Amino acid sequence: MCGISGAYFFKKNNQLSLEAAVKRMSDQMINRGPDAYGFWSDLAGAVGFGHRRLSILDLQARSDQPMLSGDARYTIVFNGEIYNFRELRKQLETTGEHFQTSGDTEVILKLFAKYKENMLMMLRGMFSLVIWDSLDKKIFIARDPYGIKPLYYSLNQEHFIFASQVKAIQASKLVSDQPSPLGQAGFWLMGSVPEPYTWFKDIYAHPAGSWSIIDSAGQMQTHKYWDINQSWLEAPECKMTHEEIQKRVSEAVYESVKAHLVSDVPVGVFLSGGIDSGSVAGHIMDTQVQSMHGFTIAFEEFRGRHEDESQIAASVAQQYHFLHDIRYVNKTEFENDLPRILKAMDQPTLDGINTWYATKAAREKNMKVVLSGVGGDELFWGYPSFSQIPRLHQWASRINSIPVINSLAQLALLWRAHRSKNQRWADLLAVSQTMYGAYWLKRGLYTLSQLRDLMGVELFESAMNQFKLDDFISSQVGPLSNHGGCAVAQLESNLYLKNQLLRDSDWASMDHSVELRTPLIDAWLLKDLVPVLKSFHKFPHKTLLAKSPKIPLSDSIIYRKKTGFGLPLGFWLQDAVIKNGLSQDLKFSKVNVSQGGSESRVWAKIVTQNVYQSF
Repeated sequence: MCGISGAYFFKKNNQLSLEAAVKRMSDQMINRGPDAYGFWSDLAGAVGFGHRRLSILDLQARSDQPMLSGDARYTIVFNGEIYNFRELRKQLETTGEHFQTSGDTEVILKLFAKYKENMLMMLRGMFSLVIWDSLDKKIFIARDPYGIKPLYYSLNQEHFIFASQVKAIQASKLVSDQPSPLGQAGFWLMGSVPEPYTWFKDIYAHPAGSWSIIDSAGQMQTHKYWDINQSWLEAPECKMTHEEIQKRVSEAVYESVKAHLVSDVPVGVFLSGGIDSGSVAGHIMDTQVQSMHGFTIAFEEFRGRHEDESQIAASVAQQYHFLHDIRYVNKTEFENDLPRILKAMDQPTLDGINTWYATKAAREKNMKVVLSGVGGDELFWGYPSFSQIPRLHQWASRINSIPVINSLAQLALLWRAHRSKNQRWADLLAVSQTMYGAYWLKRGLYTLSQLRDLMGVELFESAMNQFKLDDFISSQVGPLSNHGGCAVAQLESNLYLKNQLLRDSDWASMDHSVELRTPLIDAWLLKDLVPVLKSFHKFPHKTLLAKSPKIPLSDSIIYRKKTGFGLPLGFWLQDAVIKNGLSQDLKFSKVNVSQGGSESRVWAKIVTQNVYQSF
């Protein structure tokens, strides 16, 4: 796990200015890779790469990056891990290839030299990578199918700039900080900045599951090599027995967890007390690892309440014979840490604090790699949205098809909106005519009518000139499955998971120089589950996942009321903002609610006012 950065100047440049720009980007990402720093450039000063290394595989300096191929034609910088690299290495060795390292980067280089972009389908892992071809004078870039690892870029007639963080590209001093109308509108509507947009007009996220070529004329061509949506679109009607479905899930999840354990340093696991992390823990035990360390975050304000899952997590650790640490966080610690959290946050977001503290706890025990259960809800239908959104869409469609009833219903909803001061009620019928709209109604943060005050008139009008809600969401998701549950899985995976959970997992963990791995977010796992995806409604409470380890989770965990991985923002925010002198024009409700309530909107305003203060 690392931080990568670089630049390709299409017009005349000098090597000193190139190296200075890349070093500024790399210095911004020092926590992503404190173990080594590398810089490489071509002799003409046209292209340069920087790399911050967090050593996980082959800890020796021979695996430092940027790394050149044996014939010096290709130069790579790579962020992530390839979990099947040892199998791929053996295949290459049978063709006569020889290796100078024992890590995965050299394997990627040799695969690219032999297969070019076709090698991407062979890689099981999380990655963003950039390769310079000195013969063709082209840059090749690619990102893993889910978009687990970030890759941002800026392209104009002068240059191509890339990095693992938006703030790193800003630090290059080569890119404008003009706001992105659609990126910022997307944040206020959904609580996260939607890809491919970022907070800034001239910086974009490279699409997941895609590769691109940038040539010396500054032309960029992008191609999709793996679309995770096809798994849900192509899923057949499942006619397997319950036992056959369970067997398929158990084997697929086991293989994914086993793959994610490859490492030359110790690996730990986050235990939240829920089904997702608990099932990952169970499969870790099934691999017969000799020892494992579990980490649980708990909050003083939750002690003795349903939200405190620490003792449930402790029971899971005991069941699977793990070492286990419960790390309590209190309001004072949050107040002290808030400036660092905002500095680490790469783009405004509603989430990530819980992961930030979990990885802080892991790093305090000198752990560099942890497995997380994130993604289990999106894959195994764990959210209420899987039933609520299809029902809402069907209900609105029926009402809208009968004019008289539609008129009466709309009057009732307008009255409800007025009484509750919640504009969503007024929008319900019109918006929920599509699954895209129904999803936004369920997941959204603010309404369209509120954006003008949040964004300012000029930026709002610029966004609305390009904006239509359904088109905006469908452009990120694509066509939906005609199966309601599969359609929601697509929406959750392409929006909430990719734009929020994965991005937050990345910045929050990397701020502590910890690599966070996600065995339940794995394109190969998803592909293995295609034959049974349409059966998941038959297994409520994610029982398929809970019962997938050889020793399944107990019923007390499976049927426990879901709490999510929440934190007591309502207790913390007001005093923390005042103590740290942060920008504020906010009213607080000191009630505890996890993400999604009024404190989420308060937090949204805090982060938008303060994340880019240092820039």
